Amino acid sequence: MELLHNAVRAYAWGSRTAIAELLGKEVPAPHPEAELWMGAHPGDPSRVVRPDGSRSLLELLAEDPAGQLGARCAERWGGRLPFLLKVLAAEEPLSLQAHPSARQAALGFAAEEAAGVPVDSPVRNYKDPSAKPELICALTEFHALAGFRDPHRTVALLRSLEAPDFAPYTELLAEQPDANGLRALFTTLITLPQTALDALLPQVLDACVLHVKERGEFDLECRTALELGEAYPGDAGVLAALLLNRLVLKPGEAIHLPAGNLHAYLHGTGVEILANSDNVLRCGLTPKHVDVPELMRVLDFTCGDMPVQTGVNTAPGLWTYPTPSPEFELSRLELPPGGEAVVDHDGPQILLVTEGRAVLSDAAGGSLAVDRGRSVWLPASDPAVVITADEPTRLFRATAGTD
Repeated sequence: MELLHNAVRAYAWGSRTAIAELLGKEVPAPHPEAELWMGAHPGDPSRVVRPDGSRSLLELLAEDPAGQLGARCAERWGGRLPFLLKVLAAEEPLSLQAHPSARQAALGFAAEEAAGVPVDSPVRNYKDPSAKPELICALTEFHALAGFRDPHRTVALLRSLEAPDFAPYTELLAEQPDANGLRALFTTLITLPQTALDALLPQVLDACVLHVKERGEFDLECRTALELGEAYPGDAGVLAALLLNRLVLKPGEAIHLPAGNLHAYLHGTGVEILANSDNVLRCGLTPKHVDVPELMRVLDFTCGDMPVQTGVNTAPGLWTYPTPSPEFELSRLELPPGGEAVVDHDGPQILLVTEGRAVLSDAAGGSLAVDRGRSVWLPASDPAVVITADEPTRLFRATAGTD
């Protein structure tokens, strides 16, 4: 068991307070801090802290994959750590995006390699050949758009807006209120010529203002459209966002985003676990590269309510967030003062303390104090670890999933 030193990624949508405060650094930070990465992604691998310096976790895995990952995990994932753990802090909305399946990623990566597109090119879609399912668990109230809303509810929302020029688009879905109708409407909206958008968007946003003033049924959805319209004027993603579920997660609640799920995080801080990939396909609400045709190839138009998890209480103080993704599993551990828990697993683990202070000890006599904001690497070769706390303490545990 060894402490990790982790990279902080600075994106314009990040927070100047959330990650800095978690790490015990000066607040506000000098620039927005968006993501704290914990893992062995080649783009920003964690470093294992040792008395004689630090080592890249990526290097340690390459030297001894079976010892670090365990034989089963090393064989299943080709010596790679299959998951990446993050703290994500959004002060502003992220792009409207989706992630590919394993097959789609492999094909897309191979095509861009064959075309000679540099991996670091701003127009590159596939940075690696891996899928990128993810799960995010809220640390604060967390706002998001995720998955296509039930079409009947979306028709009700769109009809509640007094925007006459938008009526023909609404009827596209009303006449076929299913996944095919959603595909037709989404494709139409996201590919509208800019001249059509410039005429239509103000009318829709004016209708949203009226809806909010009248405290209509879809108040939150309309407020979100207005916020996005202000942040990204003239962007087709503002209209597309009206088709998605608008979610507010309470701390401890989580959503799983499989391949093809269209989503955009809006505001809040959460712990995110995902497959060890950086493949993102965007269609709007961003100054970054947008590739609508490629996104359409991976998009899943399954519609309905987005399941929100509260975790399954699998042991005293332990909640696990099950998903069908074999790359990862996330658990949350809550310890009262004087509390104790045993952490054991036949594969690699990363522990992150988000509240309080934990002390880890093992049968070999090792002991490690872990303050808030710090994380720990537990290789598969480590014995079971006992975690104790002298104050209310919350940890998140990342492990590989099961097939």
